[in-house]
Amino acid sequence: MSEPSTTTGAPDELRRRLGLSDAVVIGLGAMIGAGIFAALGPAARAAGSGLLLGLALAAVVAYCNATSSARLAARYPASGGTYVYGRERLGAFWGYLAGWAFVVGKTASCAAMALTVGAYAWPGQAHAVAVAAVVALTAVNYAGVRKSAWLTRVIVAAVLAVLAAVAVTALTSGASDMARLDIGDDATVGGVLQAAGLLFFAFAGYARVATLGEEVRDPARTIPRAVPVALGITLVVYAVVAVAVTAVLGPEELAGASAPLSEAARAAGADWLVPVVRAGAALAALGSLLALILGVSRTTLAMARDRHLPHALAAVHPRFKVPHRAELAVGAVVAVVAATADVRGAIGFSSFGVLAYYAVANASAWTLTSDEGRPPRAVPLVGLAGCLALAFALPVSSVVSGAAVLAAGALWYAGRRLAAGRD
Repeated sequence: MSEPSTTTGAPDELRRRLGLSDAVVIGLGAMIGAGIFAALGPAARAAGSGLLLGLALAAVVAYCNATSSARLAARYPASGGTYVYGRERLGAFWGYLAGWAFVVGKTASCAAMALTVGAYAWPGQAHAVAVAAVVALTAVNYAGVRKSAWLTRVIVAAVLAVLAAVAVTALTSGASDMARLDIGDDATVGGVLQAAGLLFFAFAGYARVATLGEEVRDPARTIPRAVPVALGITLVVYAVVAVAVTAVLGPEELAGASAPLSEAARAAGADWLVPVVRAGAALAALGSLLALILGVSRTTLAMARDRHLPHALAAVHPRFKVPHRAELAVGAVVAVVAATADVRGAIGFSSFGVLAYYAVANASAWTLTSDEGRPPRAVPLVGLAGCLALAFALPVSSVVSGAAVLAAGALWYAGRRLAAGRD
């Protein structure tokens, strides 16, 4: 196997600026985003009274993925995440396929988050607001990852305050009834699996710090500590919010709610909280968008270094020490999509791509030896099986489109290899 890479201070390498608290906050910013404001309704439609089972299943798969990713990131502390791990542990093709799935899926997710900002902040001008948000956050990222971490810290604090207000208000109101949490006959295995796949979208971001491995101080210690801490905090927050909202609305009403947290606040008799929830949702989507652009641009950088994407995108800014061309390219593509299309339906497609990405991460972690920090064998095994099960339990349209994009990426890779062989 290849030896882990190290930072040598070369001009095309990134600067290690992020400590443990920064890494945890970036992970929280990636997870505690618009997903919790939007994903509960579709998940309740799929699982019915089995919603909390779906949340628990998504959390188990997320934990396994996070553990595998953290162990790999500690050994390979370079930008790119599973693109690097798959390449080093399984071979160039699997690393490429993971990177392809991540970049394409998460670019669509970036556009979805941008449109969520617009839908909450100014519904009549959602597309214009979405483009403005992409431009603004791309500029923040361009100015340096430390500034991104600082802004994420502010957003996370505000969103946590809003979620806490919703949970406390709902649980202490007269409309709350814990009997609504009981699991009934409407909960099926297929429905719970689909709900878990949809809720995975709200969790997908716990390993964002792994894609920033080249910018983390003492990555062998920091990353394995930061990832489970961020995931644990997020799981507790999601569980409390899901219980509170379900106790007030019940599974059926929750399934029909387009804005579940706002509906829960209204049902609890706290109309004053509804505009606060709208503002919190917009902030949450901004936090997710900020972290997503960071992650996609770093994976783009890693793939460009290996010439799977245009090599010009591998440039690192001499002053800000960020992959500025990759960031500008990602920002431009996301802005165009956000301006011209409604990509909220791409959440399922994004989940399929990210689950494929983490399937490669778990397969890579399986190959680690005990001297290389291998997790318990059950972790990557359960993670790999869980990723595949949740991916193929998603709506058929998401599975078909996701599989088609992965196949297109594989064909592109094969074509390039054939062309190189003829040279």
